[in-house]
Amino acid sequence: MLEAFNFRVLFEYMPLYMKCFMATLWLSGISLAGAIFVGIIASAMRLGRFKILSILAGMYIEIIRSTPLLAQLYFMYFGLPSLGILVSEEVTGITALTLNSGAYMAEIIRAGIQSIPKGQVEAGISSGLNYFQRMRHIILPQALGVTIQPLLGQSIVLVKDSSLLSLISIMELTRAGQVLTSERFMPAEGYLATAVFYLVIYYMLKTITNWSQKKLIFREAGR
Repeated sequence: MLEAFNFRVLFEYMPLYMKCFMATLWLSGISLAGAIFVGIIASAMRLGRFKILSILAGMYIEIIRSTPLLAQLYFMYFGLPSLGILVSEEVTGITALTLNSGAYMAEIIRAGIQSIPKGQVEAGISSGLNYFQRMRHIILPQALGVTIQPLLGQSIVLVKDSSLLSLISIMELTRAGQVLTSERFMPAEGYLATAVFYLVIYYMLKTITNWSQKKLIFREAGR
């Protein structure tokens, strides 16, 4: 079966794939950082004492989780310009990925926060720490530690969802496969190469997560 593949064409298109590979890493990395930030803020609002903030965070999470990412992306790409809001394709794509993944991460982080024993929170209060100091020094470090694996899963979903950005003409890995397919009529070679590059990103994320988890375990053991 391998004889049927035209590997010479793949080498010819490798510069395009490498450029789109780096673009996918950049788009996904920025979106991932934004999603974690949004997730932390939304989960803190949801669990905070102010009911209006909790309701707003809950509405954001429910709206995002109950609608498809493609609809959200199209709303931002086609809908916002009709309302007079003009932004580039890259900003639209990053914003859509950040808001979509941020809602799921908010629920993951919220579960991690709720898993922290109340005694530790009460100890922080008795030590004179305010809400933000308790979140920063006691709750969030532990919550992020126990949620590494779910966050990895959501990060992988985010990277795979970045393929939808090809629909708004952003040059990323799936778009590279589309270019090769349309120019040489070789969909097998085009999308196989795309899949291999996504596999590379998956193992990069898995390696980073395993390394972070081991560092966390060693740090906890050293206490």
